[in-house]
Amino acid sequence: MSIRIGKISFWHVHAWDYTKQAQEHGDTVIAAVWDEDAERGKKAADSLSVPFFDSLEDMLAQKDIDAVIVDAPTNMHRDIIIAAAKAGKHIFTEKVIASTLSEVNEILSEVSENGVKLTVSLPRLNDGYTLSVQDVLNQRMLGEITYVRVRLSHNGATANWLPEHFFSLEQCQGGALIDLGCHPMYLARLFLDQEVTGVSASFGYVTGKEVEDNAVATLYTSSGAIGVVEAGFVNSYSPFTIEVHGTEGTLLYGTPEEKLLVRSAKAADKGDSWNDIPLMARRESAFEQWVTHIQNNTLAAENIQIATELTRLMEAANLSAKEGRVIRLAELNP
Repeated sequence: MSIRIGKISFWHVHAWDYTKQAQEHGDTVIAAVWDEDAERGKKAADSLSVPFFDSLEDMLAQKDIDAVIVDAPTNMHRDIIIAAAKAGKHIFTEKVIASTLSEVNEILSEVSENGVKLTVSLPRLNDGYTLSVQDVLNQRMLGEITYVRVRLSHNGATANWLPEHFFSLEQCQGGALIDLGCHPMYLARLFLDQEVTGVSASFGYVTGKEVEDNAVATLYTSSGAIGVVEAGFVNSYSPFTIEVHGTEGTLLYGTPEEKLLVRSAKAADKGDSWNDIPLMARRESAFEQWVTHIQNNTLAAENIQIATELTRLMEAANLSAKEGRVIRLAELNP
């Protein structure tokens, strides 16, 4: 039996991508639409040949709606996701879950209490290069990790292809870092594989928008290992880049080719040269994982843990850029 999905908003640039995933999955169907922008929502509902609901409460009250995909503005996530959980609907949402750790914990409490399945779209966790980097790290080829750098940037602000509402501080709760920078943030944290104790961030405003279009965040650990997260909307040809450095070796990806290169004192050649490591196949998408969790009554425990930590780090980074100081994560209100 198909999982009937209510689509909550087409605000996000990836909203139609998730709609397409739902349409193409054999076990899901888009059954209804609500949007805070009624004109946009009605247009989308008409194109999908499904009902449009003026009231989110009314859509969530429909007994034949099993689940929702949330692509609403970030500042609406807390109220929308809690309402969906209380209505007993399973939830798939675009990152971030919410803009603060306290809001995320409120959401997770309602999700748990109502027994619904939550999965957050963190797509680069499932890509082959990420799985391959993790495999190298699991083999301890680099020794103790000392430095991780992940960069992701595009020209959405300078080439004017990002929607104008992506530069709204109120709606987005930030700019390049909380949007595009989510991906290098959760990857840097994953590759560090140790608790981050503090965050320092610096924001640039190249195009003079309300939100930052150029950003860097530094993650500190008790071991002395450092993570660097870079994101921007003002670069035309900046390659997606991963660097992981350790006491015994270095790993590079995307400099600029989509190749994984490793040089290690633990390799057969004792570190004499760079070795090209074949990339693993990507695993099933976050959306596919969500459907499986619904069908099998399982929890996306790792996904939710990483997504929660992502919000924690983003909240600290935004606070750091605002106050001009290192934010200790212990300062954040849980």
